Amino acid sequence: MSLMDFRQYAHSQQFRNPDPEWSFRWLARMCEHFQLSDSEPIQIDRERLVQFLIKMRKRSVPAWQRHQAAISAGRYQMMTAGQIDEGVQDVINKLADVAQAERNGDPDAAANETRLPENEPEVVGRMRLTLRRRRYKYETEKAYTGWVIRFLQMFPGRSLEELGEVEVRTFLNDLVANESGGVAASTLGQAKSALLFLFKETLGRELNFIEHSQATKPKKLPVVLTIDEVKRVRKHVTGTRRLMFDLMYGSGLRHKECRRLRIKDLQIDEGTILVRNGKGEKDRVTVLPGRVRQEVIEQIEVCRVRHLQDLEMGEGEVFLPDALKRKYPAESRKFRWQWLFPSPRTRMDPRSGRYWRHHVSEEFLSKSFAKALEASGVLKNAVPHTLRHSFATHLLEGGSDIRTVQELMGHADVSTTMIYLHVMNRPGLSVKSPLDQLEATDDDEK
Repeated sequence: MSLMDFRQYAHSQQFRNPDPEWSFRWLARMCEHFQLSDSEPIQIDRERLVQFLIKMRKRSVPAWQRHQAAISAGRYQMMTAGQIDEGVQDVINKLADVAQAERNGDPDAAANETRLPENEPEVVGRMRLTLRRRRYKYETEKAYTGWVIRFLQMFPGRSLEELGEVEVRTFLNDLVANESGGVAASTLGQAKSALLFLFKETLGRELNFIEHSQATKPKKLPVVLTIDEVKRVRKHVTGTRRLMFDLMYGSGLRHKECRRLRIKDLQIDEGTILVRNGKGEKDRVTVLPGRVRQEVIEQIEVCRVRHLQDLEMGEGEVFLPDALKRKYPAESRKFRWQWLFPSPRTRMDPRSGRYWRHHVSEEFLSKSFAKALEASGVLKNAVPHTLRHSFATHLLEGGSDIRTVQELMGHADVSTTMIYLHVMNRPGLSVKSPLDQLEATDDDEK
């Protein structure tokens, strides 16, 4: 069997990782190494394969690409002999381990989550490690360190020993009185918490009472789409994004909660979704719309196929909660822990430096939502989170009990849920504007 025969075979089998064309290219490079023509049969055994792979390594070809080359050699054996030689299979398996170790870097560093961004102030790195030891979420780490970097940039050239209550007060006052109109109270509180963490927990310095200006930016009523507007926007969202759209509107999920759904969280027979680690680290149960049940099942099967392919490549690992990761390290490769909406490619974890498949990013839906909103002609300033607001409002308009809606939304206080009463479209409330009650005057008619 020649190289060109293998090309036809690879396409007929619809291989992935590597795909048919790359399988052909790796085998073509092997033919080039052994100085064989396209029409000559290729003799592949463990010794010849290792010889070719050593040459690739000397040329600094990364382990994951050498692994693909070995897989392609095994596929050629499958075409010619109907099975892969044990020696060749052993090389494939070992290269899978090497590729994973190479991509994940230092195992000890990964386990301790000590990877830090480059070109960052030393004290910010110390603060990151302190946050990680205290098991703060990565989102909190990003927010806190972002505020500290802004704080340090406001006082360039000054040492940490020179900075204290006066500088913190100046920084917070500047946030309140900046040109954009100031920050919201929650944003100001986060900035203050970040600086207090820096001084008290990272530097071990107690700060005296800090009197500063208070945020005056008022809270705004949430933007809510009508049912007709939801239909109009939804019409322009397709594929996996449509399913995410439907789950956010049909189940009241936050954008982040939707992206972080795992296979095990979908309780299809019960018609419910178990939302883990929502806002405030709380779990809750919400409804799984019957309308999307079949689509969810199909999405799970898509994830199953991709997970099996990842396992073949020596990957298939996902992030696990800390306690579970320590107690059951093998669980990270189990299918039930995989994301319902996985990223199309593996990426490096910014804390541990390990490579694994994350869930899709925030932009995956938000960009498509913005385009759909524009195409629909809806003029409201809506974002994906608006679907959650619409879920609560439409339930209340439909007569659902406010306590039930509170539980589905995961609100700690019913007063948070009651805000949706202010944006409800209540047909029973027939208020007529005084202007509409004026009798037409001669001036109006003119």
